[in-house]
Amino acid sequence: MTEKDGFQQHVANVYREHRGQRVVSFEYQGKRYWLKQVEHLAGAMRLLKQNSAAALHKEIGVLNTLSHLGAPVPAVVDFGDGYMVVEDVGYTINNILNHASQTLWQPILNDVSIALAKLHCMLLAHGRPALRDISWQKGEVRFIDFEANQQHMSITSQQVRDLLVFIHSLYRYIGPNNRVINQAIACYRLAGGEAIWQKAKQFLASWQWLYYFARPFRHTGGKDLKPVYWVLWHFRQVPLTPI
Repeated sequence: MTEKDGFQQHVANVYREHRGQRVVSFEYQGKRYWLKQVEHLAGAMRLLKQNSAAALHKEIGVLNTLSHLGAPVPAVVDFGDGYMVVEDVGYTINNILNHASQTLWQPILNDVSIALAKLHCMLLAHGRPALRDISWQKGEVRFIDFEANQQHMSITSQQVRDLLVFIHSLYRYIGPNNRVINQAIACYRLAGGEAIWQKAKQFLASWQWLYYFARPFRHTGGKDLKPVYWVLWHFRQVPLTPI
């Protein structure tokens, strides 16, 4: 049996043992992988299964295309009818921030910001680069769970949306830690994202009235409302040229 055959047999065993479980991790020869499969739905919910299968098939295609282009995404190492296996690329950023010392936040978030700028320089967009959809491992950043439903928008509009989602997510997970966030976004701008940052600032110009509406909720609003104020604050307060 070849190494490839051995791996595929192991995947088949994991798939059989965890049939119906959306995502499961496993190890093979000292390496960690994730198996993602279409949910096995019951009753009337089976009507949705075809859409789930199509979505998984589309995700496989997107990851393979992005990997071929050199984008920082996890590699699809195996796939079959109703499942795919991707390499483990470390913990997601939100998980890391919950457990890492705050002294490590800055270099990690700088790495992530630079990776997002490089993705944009490749004329690509993620669609939803929240911290839960980005991983970091030993300085290597990978983007996961690409959203493919923004294709009706221009690539510039998609990238502007990426940046706004990213900054909102930063404030959502670490609060108004403006020094850390401003430095991370400065890294994005200096790594090739300046034009998109400027476009985002122009886009928000007509929405700045929300700044005064959201201000009373900047410390007491919900997890999604509080960051709205701080995103607007960022584009009002940060210098036009990165420091």
